[in-house]
Amino acid sequence: MSAGAPGNRLLASLSSRDRERLEADLEAVDLPLRRTLAQRHRRIEHVYFIDSGLASIVADGAQPIEVGVIGSEGMSSVGVLLGNDRSAQDIYMQVAGTGRRIRAEILTSADEQSLTLHRVLMRYVHALMTQLVHTAQSNGKSKIEERLARWLLLAHDRLEGDELPLTHGLLSIMLGTPRPGVTTALGHLTGEGLVETHRAKIKIVDRSGLEAKCRGIYEPPNGDT
Repeated sequence: MSAGAPGNRLLASLSSRDRERLEADLEAVDLPLRRTLAQRHRRIEHVYFIDSGLASIVADGAQPIEVGVIGSEGMSSVGVLLGNDRSAQDIYMQVAGTGRRIRAEILTSADEQSLTLHRVLMRYVHALMTQLVHTAQSNGKSKIEERLARWLLLAHDRLEGDELPLTHGLLSIMLGTPRPGVTTALGHLTGEGLVETHRAKIKIVDRSGLEAKCRGIYEPPNGDT
C-alpha cells in the first residue's frame, strides 16, 4: 500500500504541521471484511483512520445492532480522546477497504500537545455523537423502511459509487431486525423505485426519494471533520 496523501478526510483536514506530528507513526493497513478495529471491554491498542470501506460500531446482545458507522470521514475509538483506554462497543469492518492506524497512546499524546489538532478531532467526536443520537431516535421511533432508507444513505455517503456491497444478513445486524423484516422493507423500497437489489449488492436509484422516505431522521454529513 502507498503511504501517500491520506484518503481519510479527517487526516486531510489537518494542518500540515499537525499532519507531520502523526505521519511517522501512521501505518498503512488493509481492512478486509470483518476486520476488528476494537473489541468491547478490551484495551484500545490502535486507532484507525479509514481511507476506504465502512466500519460499524455495534452494541452486542441477544440481537446485535449497529449504533454508528464510520467511513473515510472519521476514525475509530474516539473514546481514547476522552481518556478511556477500553472500548465500550465492538467496531469492525462491514465493507472491506484500507486505512491507517496509529497507537492510541501516540495519538493521545499528540492531541494533548496541539490545540489545533485537538479542535479538529473534537469536531469529529461531536459529529459522531450527533450521529449516535440520531440513530437512537431512529431506532426508537421510526418504521423499518425509514430506518433502512436512512442507513442506506449513511452508507452511500461513505462509499464510492451507487452500488453498495450489502447483504440481507449485514442489514439485519445494522438494523437489529431479523432477516425477514429486512427483506420485506427492502422489497418496499424496491417497489417504490428507490433502490435495485442484486446479488450481495444494493444499488441506489433515487437518492432524493430515499431522503424523503426517511421523514426527517436522516442527517447529511455536516462537516464530520
